[in-house]
Order: sequence, then C-alpha cells, then structure tokens
Amino acid sequence: MEGDKLINSVHSTVFKESDSLKGKCTKIEGYDFNQGINYSKLLKSMLSTGFQASNLGEAMEIVNEMLDWRLSDESITEDCSEEEKDPAYRESVRCKVFLGFTSNLISSGVRDAVRYLTEHHMVDVIVTTTGGIEDLIKCLAPTYKGDFSLPGAQLRSRGLNRIGNLLVPNDNYCKFEDWIIPIFDQMLKEQLEENLLWTPSKLIARLGKEINNESSYLYWAYKARVQPMTICFIRI
Repeated sequence: MEGDKLINSVHSTVFKESDSLKGKCTKIEGYDFNQGINYSKLLKSMLSTGFQASNLGEAMEIVNEMLDWRLSDESITEDCSEEEKDPAYRESVRCKVFLGFTSNLISSGVRDAVRYLTEHHMVDVIVTTTGGIEDLIKCLAPTYKGDFSLPGAQLRSRGLNRIGNLLVPNDNYCKFEDWIIPIFDQMLKEQLEENLLWTPSKLIARLGKEINNESSYLYWAYKARVQPMTICFIRI
C-alpha cells in the first residue's frame, strides 16, 4: 500500500500537466541566416534568442523607446503650463538621455562608440569618472593590446602600464602632462583676472575645446554642447 502511494506520488510529479505558455511568453528561436544578412532583423532576433542575447534585445528596445519618446505621447495634465499644452511644443520635447559608463571603457575601443553617440547628438548628458579623460591622452598617443596575464612588475620595469589587457606606455602620460599644464596655467590666469569659477563641467568643456581632435568624445561634447558634462574628480 505504501509502495503504491509512493509510485503515485512520483508519477504525479513527473507527469504533471504543464501550464500553457503559448501567447504568454516569447518563443525561443534565433535568426535564420538563410534569409541573408538583414542587420535590423538580426538585432531584433536577440529578444527571442535567450540567455544574455535577450538582455541585449531588451536593452535595445529601451534605447529605441528613449529615442522615439516625445512629450506629445503623454496625456495633458491639469498642472501643465500653456506652453506645455501647445501641440508643436509637445512634439519637440524629447527624452533627456544620460549616458553613464566606467572610465575604463574609454581606454578600450568602446571610446569610438561613445564618440559617435556624442558627435551625432544622441546623448544629452555624459556621466563618468576621472579616467574618462584618458580620451585626451589617446589623442596624443595610442594604447596597445596586451594580455590580462602580463605581470605588472615586469611591465613597470619596461615603462609600461596595464589596464586589463591594454598596454599604455609611460610616455603617453608624459605627453599628456606636457599638453595639459600650460592649459591649467592659462585657466588659473583667467580665474584670477576674470573671476571665473571652473566647475568640473566647464573644465572638461575647455579641455575638449583645446584638444581640437575629431577622434575625441570630449571634443564633440564641447562642440555639441552636451551639458552638464559630469566627471567625478574623486577616485575612491
């Protein structure tokens, strides 16, 4: 008798009828490359690919929602001003897009993606940390690919620095110092003579202007007037 109960219990567990997921969840399927390469469809297929590809697909959907949104998509509320009720004004108001990233991405080739977004007015505010000004150093001298396993002490004896699997010669930082010190001297002069107050955003805008290099995202932030350009100068 006890044995029958056990068998029935196992049977009900193993052969439990499934809830229907049809119409409730996305069906998992990848891109069919027999259709040729259609980049739009390929990226859209990330949503139904599963694992981390679906996270990428969801991120792209959020980005597209930010780019497409207009104030006119929202209902007019009682506390709206007369300007905010104007249809033309409501159609002109879009999302203020904040782009945040860790500064080590600027040391890598992702810098070029950030530069593209800034150059083409696709972001309004950039938030990063002090290392984000590595962008300026890369305008003066290149960074090279190394390996994560390279020993720091050995590299140091050769005048090289490692950022992950990237290599930065000491000379790069020397060139940066030679470039930035005269600018700081001039900024101090302006502060004393013209009573200017240099906020982090103003400082970064000035450096973007001075570098005058189209490969720099800070240059394009200055040109596109991306404000406020926030960089934290405190490294913990």
